[in-house]
Amino acid sequence: MNIKVFTAILVCKIVRGVAKLFGRGSSLPGKYALKICPDILSRMELPEISIAVTGSNGKTSTVEMIAHVLKSSGLKVAYNKEGSNQIEGVATFLIGNSTLSGRIKSDVVLFEADERYTRRIFKHFHPKYFVINNLYRDQMTRNGHPEWIKSIICEAVYNDMTLILNADDPLVASIGRDREDTIYFGADRLSTDKTTHEGIYNDGKYCPFCKGPMEYEYYHYNHIGKFKCPYCGFGRPDTDHTLTSANDYNGKPSITIDGKYVIPVFFTGIYHAYNILAAFTASTVAGVEPGKAAKALGGYILKSGRISDFSLGNVQGRLLLSKHENSVSYDRSIDVVVNDDRKKSIMIIVDAISRKYYTSDSSWLWDINFEKLKETEFEKIILAGQYCDDLAVRFGIAGIDDSKIKVFEQVQDAADYCRNKLNSFLYVITCFSDKEKILSLVTRRELE
Repeated sequence: MNIKVFTAILVCKIVRGVAKLFGRGSSLPGKYALKICPDILSRMELPEISIAVTGSNGKTSTVEMIAHVLKSSGLKVAYNKEGSNQIEGVATFLIGNSTLSGRIKSDVVLFEADERYTRRIFKHFHPKYFVINNLYRDQMTRNGHPEWIKSIICEAVYNDMTLILNADDPLVASIGRDREDTIYFGADRLSTDKTTHEGIYNDGKYCPFCKGPMEYEYYHYNHIGKFKCPYCGFGRPDTDHTLTSANDYNGKPSITIDGKYVIPVFFTGIYHAYNILAAFTASTVAGVEPGKAAKALGGYILKSGRISDFSLGNVQGRLLLSKHENSVSYDRSIDVVVNDDRKKSIMIIVDAISRKYYTSDSSWLWDINFEKLKETEFEKIILAGQYCDDLAVRFGIAGIDDSKIKVFEQVQDAADYCRNKLNSFLYVITCFSDKEKILSLVTRRELE
């Protein structure tokens, strides 16, 4: 064996073990390995089935559900549970699950890949299946516009890959145009769809090919829907697997795929439904029988904590994790809140905008459709965190009743107010960076 390869693997494993003892991050071992052997990823021996997932939102949840389905089918699965999805994190994950010779010790290798880093990662190896969930405006200070991210992902697409694409996102669907070995997933018309665009901005307004104005038959949300360009003919592709309904009968929510696979879920938010659909599609393409995939997904509760139920004194609540600097993510959480008919309050926390780089840019708050909150009744609206005043200005421009709003710079003060004053169900919307600031103050409950 090449001495550099052996040394890189050995050092990575040692550093990974030491880092775990001290609770350190998951990318440092891979960083050392790549310094010792820059092409270490190309030296790894992957199993026959390898699946990568990328996109602006839903990567971690989708990967977790695919892993669950495959493991339920008796396969040994290795995946980056920590979610470290840039090249150093992927190197750490792969080497951590390999022998000293570089052979992955599982039937399937499954990983999420940061959309900006796909071209760097896949330069060294090609996953057999490549899932692309969606492309939104996400961390624009780092990522720029989604059209630029699409161009980067296109550099990571190779002829020996089978693409699994969201047919309802025109930017994603365009990656598979005129390409063989492409599988599409998407949703039929649903009861919650709109015939007009409701977002603050519209990234599906123009055709990604000829730049002519796009026509939509309906929108599932933002620019996701059934589209067609009347000028060049580019339109939503036919789907191989389809979300045919999302219902909530007597508190028993479920979604149906392909008109026959009914999957009980803990809530029917379109966001979560798309992640399940992507996981179902990837699992079946990888060889799992559809009925078994649906059964494994039925009632599955995400371990990643994207949704958490809690108690705060006598107040019951639900945390919906969204992504700071990603307005579409916030819009989907707002939809969940607006569509709940019970007496409720909402807390929005923006305290630390990013864990990865410093920025005090709060312009993305203006892209969130907070105006939708005017459509429903709240006992109180609580704005909390370092950027509470930025939120307050945004809510003022949205025309939301000021008498309903309470502003707290400290999350602790906001939680104390809710514990002592509220008489309604409490939704909390915040980001991964800020989630522990509220979860450390509440009692976690099993999802209902």
